[in-house]
Amino acid sequence: MSESSAEAVAAVASATGAAANWRRATGIAGAAIGVIAAGAAAGVAIERMTVGRGMRQKARLALDSAGPYGSLRGTPGKAYSDDGTELYYEVDDIDPEAAPALSPRRRRLFGRKAPAPVTVVFSHGYCLSQDSWHFQRAALRGVVRTVHWDQRSHGRSGRGVAQTQEGRHVDIEQLGRDLKAVIDAAAPEGPLVLVGHSMGGMTVMALADQFPDLIRDRVVATALVGTSSGKLGEVNFGLPVAGVNAVRRVLPGVLKALGQRAELVERGRRATADLFAGIIKRYSFSSRDVDPAVARFAERMIEGTPIDVVAEFYPAFADHDKTEALALFTDMPVLVLAGVGDLVTPSEHSEAIADHLPEAELVLVPDAGHLVMLEHPEVVTDRLADLLTRAGAVPAGATVSGYGSTSSTAQRG
Repeated sequence: MSESSAEAVAAVASATGAAANWRRATGIAGAAIGVIAAGAAAGVAIERMTVGRGMRQKARLALDSAGPYGSLRGTPGKAYSDDGTELYYEVDDIDPEAAPALSPRRRRLFGRKAPAPVTVVFSHGYCLSQDSWHFQRAALRGVVRTVHWDQRSHGRSGRGVAQTQEGRHVDIEQLGRDLKAVIDAAAPEGPLVLVGHSMGGMTVMALADQFPDLIRDRVVATALVGTSSGKLGEVNFGLPVAGVNAVRRVLPGVLKALGQRAELVERGRRATADLFAGIIKRYSFSSRDVDPAVARFAERMIEGTPIDVVAEFYPAFADHDKTEALALFTDMPVLVLAGVGDLVTPSEHSEAIADHLPEAELVLVPDAGHLVMLEHPEVVTDRLADLLTRAGAVPAGATVSGYGSTSSTAQRG
């Protein structure tokens, strides 16, 4: 561990407190509203209630400097959706220096005389960015061609034109068309592997629903991580029935009002960063021993999503239903993976997807929450590497190195 990382851990470890007091102080319904409005996710960092603001700021700065998370960059590109929204993507190509060591089979797949290589396209979740795949990207670099992109109004992509100029909410169908635009620009030919987390998995389903021929003709494997094919309106976020009902009644109006006062709300979010950090951790992770630098990395991504973007996207989830589109994935290798402790898209939703895809590999990761690819990266990378091997995207002898560590084990359904 680096000196700066050790300092960060020490600073965070020195700030410990009591979860029960925090819960009583904030109120469970208010916490739920904060979670969803903050965008996605994550845990009870009670320690922030017991130390001074200066110490907390010092800890955050130390964590920001300690971790390399989100630092990986590829060859940049831009695609344009059907409404003119600029979509930012990056391509990581195969390492040409590795070519002499490749097996004949891999030369057939990736050599210069072969057809276009397999491209793995990663789609991220709500209030995150392409950097949420940091560990998997690091492990696959040079092994297979990958495309990482930012959903509209997220990361480095432009604000949604239909939202800013026409005042329309985003729907999942639009995200499917956005993904098609990215594929057309970054991987116009050759076989594809589609990987989606949470909203990104829904994006993959929307792509299939609207462009079934693309799925049949080019997609050779799919991974759906911590996602849902529908019935998200029934999710209780770990709250009692009364709290959930209250949130559902008031949240749409609250988000609409907050989105119309974005500048004021953003100032408020910065002032209450400690509270939101605790909420983010609770709804992102399940295990108690998450690397503080990883938790801070997730916090930064979610904090970076403007409140008006949160408001624009939220209504889409209640309307999402792509169960029928799952049939298009039946004739290919499919990985369905979820954290058992996911409070945002519960693992039961992944089990429901697997019920419609009986040949899919279902992996349930214990002690894992919504951001399972950050919480237990080696489990996700291992199963993804196996999927790529089964699809012929990489040869069986290829080495996919892990990045980071995990003590978790997975249960295969």
